[in-house]
Amino acid sequence: MLQNLMATPHLFWLSLGGLLLAAELVGASGYLLWSGVAAALVGLVTWILPLPWEWQGAAFAGLTIIAAWLWWKWLNQRVDKNSANASLNQRGQQLVGTYATVIEPLMNHFTRVKIGDSSWRAICTSPLNVGDEVIITGVEGATLRVEPHSRES
Repeated sequence: MLQNLMATPHLFWLSLGGLLLAAELVGASGYLLWSGVAAALVGLVTWILPLPWEWQGAAFAGLTIIAAWLWWKWLNQRVDKNSANASLNQRGQQLVGTYATVIEPLMNHFTRVKIGDSSWRAICTSPLNVGDEVIITGVEGATLRVEPHSRES
């Protein structure tokens, strides 16, 4: 079997590439994708241009690193860090800049504000009355930091 492998190394690399890509389909979250592509490329190059096994291994390692690095670089350029997805699953962060209505009297700088159909605990250093409109300026854990919003036309 080892003699067959040495006689047709391109089949080894193409098979390895196929196995890695199939394993990626099972759910490796991208970890095996670039190794599978690199193995398939080494198989194609070895099929066309016979290389010693040392060069095949070096080509596989180099292509894996280059492919993963190019993918990482492309993703970093594509992803906007200030987009709406930056606060995905962080409901409090998504509320910064929105308006709310005070629904409980201020006690020790804490109150509750109504946003849509829910109420949130809020902290404010300025005096507030029930019914006042506030703007959300930040989040501290599950507590919103709010400031009074003045209605100027």
